[in-house]
Amino acid sequence: MTFQEQIAAVEREQKTLVVYTADPDTDLAEQFETKNVTVQYKRLPSVGRDEFLVIRDDEEFRGTIGVQALREFLTPPISVPWSDEVDPSSFRDLLSLLDRTLFASFDRRQMLATSREIEDRTWRVGEGELHVGFQSPSAFRSQVPVYSRLADETALDIHIYGRGEWNSFEMRNTTFHGNGTAETGETWFLVYDGGGDSLQKCALLAEERDPGQFYGFWTYNPETVDELLAHLDETYR
Repeated sequence: MTFQEQIAAVEREQKTLVVYTADPDTDLAEQFETKNVTVQYKRLPSVGRDEFLVIRDDEEFRGTIGVQALREFLTPPISVPWSDEVDPSSFRDLLSLLDRTLFASFDRRQMLATSREIEDRTWRVGEGELHVGFQSPSAFRSQVPVYSRLADETALDIHIYGRGEWNSFEMRNTTFHGNGTAETGETWFLVYDGGGDSLQKCALLAEERDPGQFYGFWTYNPETVDELLAHLDETYR
């Protein structure tokens, strides 16, 4: 499957987010009201500040999270993968609950924060293949310090993709794939093979449909990750 076909496949999976709150928040609906997500509000005056969200997948219960955690997710902190300043556990738990949930209108800050979770995982495992598409060399340039350290201090095999010339970049154990298709110029992706452990496999895939606005999904599903890796291998290597 191409990246666009993968996004279309996720779009067909239906999810329902039920928000229990005293005062409906339209901002949440705007973030998650996509073709595969329905946001419902149920008034619960007694809930006070303990508002919560129930996630259902094809009518099956998947989990619950606090609305405040979701709001923090929409304006996340940005930290380097090896930082101890931010505890990534709650952010990671939320991403797991929203696995293969289509998102719309994510900005670059939200994309970078979600990318950091995957980069943090690769840093901690320290081996395997990490494939990253930053669209263009200019978009990647600000991330050079992060990826230089990942390359220097782990045994990762890193592959960087994007349209353009990458001759000015040199990093240990890193391959740059330039002059790609329109797909690599229009998508932001990270795909990690887990370093031999299927439980560590993860990916983020998003298409930039409007300038600075992304539409896509993240996943911890090993089969989906393998499909993305197969597409990269067949198309660009």
